[in-house]
Amino acid sequence: MCFLYCNGLMDHIYVCQYGASCTSWYKTPTHFSGTLDAFVKITRNEGVRSLWSGLPPTLVMAVPATVIYFTCYDQLRDLLRYGMGFQGNYIPLVAGGLARLGAVSVISPLELVRTKMQSQKLTYSELRVCIRSSVAQDGWLSLWRGWGPTVLRDVPFSALYWFNYELVKAQLCDQYHVSQATFSISFTAGAISGAVAAIMTLPFDVVKTRRQIQLGEMETLGVPVKNPTSTWHIMRGIWAESGYRGLFAGFLPRVIKVAPACAVMISTYEFGKIFFQKMNLDREQQAC
Repeated sequence: MCFLYCNGLMDHIYVCQYGASCTSWYKTPTHFSGTLDAFVKITRNEGVRSLWSGLPPTLVMAVPATVIYFTCYDQLRDLLRYGMGFQGNYIPLVAGGLARLGAVSVISPLELVRTKMQSQKLTYSELRVCIRSSVAQDGWLSLWRGWGPTVLRDVPFSALYWFNYELVKAQLCDQYHVSQATFSISFTAGAISGAVAAIMTLPFDVVKTRRQIQLGEMETLGVPVKNPTSTWHIMRGIWAESGYRGLFAGFLPRVIKVAPACAVMISTYEFGKIFFQKMNLDREQQAC
């Protein structure tokens, strides 16, 4: 009835209607024996460009979410460290978690809007009516449906990610005797911390995926959305069905997509900060 498509930055729910092709760009998948086999077959059958399918709607959501996330992290970290005088390795842990909590809370209604447009193919006028009816029936909090499992996955991930990133970056800087992290140091630290955080939060990602698919199937059947099952209840169900392997399903693909994504993201961000700091310093010196 529906399936969840993950492209490394965000998750997309697509609804299959009347057993037909789910989207204009998605084709019936071949059987894949592994991640590498999937890359080869997709590239061979659909072309290299298909590996970037679904990029435009992803950027619409990912860009504002990332802007809010990184800006909040830097401001919170500096506030805790310099404004309030706190010291210790826990500062990135707290700042990372709070920054992700804020970003998820702001973007969650937009995520719901995007999901409805993808699953029901609504125009903007129809979408406005749909949102109004949803708010009238279930209240304003209905716009944040799915917020809970998203927070349980993303907030611990961000807290662990920034904690490990700052730790590994400091150790690499000491090892190579540099005062400021280079592009390669940021890239390495980002990849390591992203992989560790992805592994440790994988069970929450599995729960979020199951809940998203359940909500998509209920909307497809026209069934009213009932109160969601708690995260711990879903985890117990997965453990009873498949054991600990079920909670860590998709381990290799998640690490393969998250580790390089985190490495590219943080190294580019750090390079951009250094570039603009230097440019601002040069402007100040020229003005003097």
